Amino acid sequence: MSKIIFITGASRGFGKLWTEALLNRGDKVIATSRDLSNLQDLVDTYGDNIYTIKLDVNDRAAVFAALKKGKAHFGRIDTVINNAGYGLFGAVEETSEKDARDQFETNFFGLLWVTQAAIPILREQGHGHIVQVSSALGVVGLPTLSVYNASKFAVEGLTESLAPEVAQFGIKLTLLEPNAFATDWAGPSAVQTKSNPLYDQLKQDVFGSFPEDFYGKPEATTYAVLKLIDAENPPLRLFIGKIAHPFVKQGYESRWAEWDAWKEVSDAAHGV
Repeated sequence: MSKIIFITGASRGFGKLWTEALLNRGDKVIATSRDLSNLQDLVDTYGDNIYTIKLDVNDRAAVFAALKKGKAHFGRIDTVINNAGYGLFGAVEETSEKDARDQFETNFFGLLWVTQAAIPILREQGHGHIVQVSSALGVVGLPTLSVYNASKFAVEGLTESLAPEVAQFGIKLTLLEPNAFATDWAGPSAVQTKSNPLYDQLKQDVFGSFPEDFYGKPEATTYAVLKLIDAENPPLRLFIGKIAHPFVKQGYESRWAEWDAWKEVSDAAHGV
């Protein structure tokens, strides 16, 4: 049985790849984007199986209207993919108030509005799956991407708490946590803070020594996404790419070592 998918940020990068993969196998897609012109080729190819809606996820009222329109058009929504977002590159000291607020408006609040709009629809149906596109950097941070990391950490915390809230309604949640891929996320889609030369060497150290296979092939992600969407019992968390697992494992081992080293102090602070 074909599925009906609502996806944000569908006109480029992962969003367009996944939209096309879903359509290609016979699913129906409600594809949203701020720029629908980049989806015209899919409309020309797949016709009535794709329903496009112009949407800026920062507009909460528009988000609620878009979910209702999508549901009315196809009759139901099986899966919601919260994909809209972008990367903000820069150290904390380099980040302006506007940079920080804009990052959270899209990456966190936009995702929150879509999630809030989806829950009543999925609850009424008695089933549904919300896929939150997070990041491996939402689990372990990386210098000079601090506010981006923070926005994805917020997505992780929201989703982890939300999952048991809505399980009673038949709604499932998954945090999709990609490592770096060769999309335009670090290129045209990225926003750069105003650079401070004091951080130039750190940026070079962080980004200048990646191995040749560090960036995954975006096309390869479609296998994992389709398998996830079809899973009867999807995981709460799923890494995408082979770099994420060892990166996060190393980060957590370091955390546990530090927590263990300070455990005596922690216990003493309990007071009883």
